[in-house]
Amino acid sequence: MMDWRALNVSLSLGIGTVVLLLPCGVWLGHALAARRFRGKSFVEALVAVPLILPPTVLGFYLLVAFGSRSPLGAAFESIAGQALAFSFPGLLLASAIANIPFVVQPIQRGFEAIPPDVRDAAACCGLTPWQRFLRIEVPLAWPSILTAAILTFAHTLGEFGVVLMVGGNLPGETRTLSVAIYDRMQAFDDRGAGIMAATLLVIAVVTLTATTMLSRRAGPRRG
Repeated sequence: MMDWRALNVSLSLGIGTVVLLLPCGVWLGHALAARRFRGKSFVEALVAVPLILPPTVLGFYLLVAFGSRSPLGAAFESIAGQALAFSFPGLLLASAIANIPFVVQPIQRGFEAIPPDVRDAAACCGLTPWQRFLRIEVPLAWPSILTAAILTFAHTLGEFGVVLMVGGNLPGETRTLSVAIYDRMQAFDDRGAGIMAATLLVIAVVTLTATTMLSRRAGPRRG
């Protein structure tokens, strides 16, 4: 049967990750697309690291960074009164870090697809850089921004390695649907695992369909 508490944790984690990461992703994606600066290639490589690094390795380093002996973990524990590791706030922060490429890269491609003469024309009309960004660039890049949000949400729901390493398996707090599937398989509950796996499969299909439609919608503008 469905583990509704695990589903609720997964949905909360997915929504929280999108809300936390999307503003930073829009800023960084725009900066990488519209500016030239020393070290840009290094920043782009750094953004892509979570795509290449095994989730357990990333989870290990995050667990060390969130531990009570680290400055970040100690500061959080002194303020919140609880450890950052194996808590929902720590899990949310780890999820945001693991999903950086899923936000930044699509948004960067969206801003890169805007012709330079559009920005030049907006500048000639007297718009400030901030006005150009809000009135011209963001509306043109919105399919990529929405794609990034959808991909991040779906990837968060399916993440396993980082979630298990940093969040552990606390029912109602850090046990997500992917971890619950693993638990059910360990308990030889094939039916329960199948129901939850089918739920994630449906979400994945809907996600891919939505991103494909958005890509096609943005295609004519890029052409």
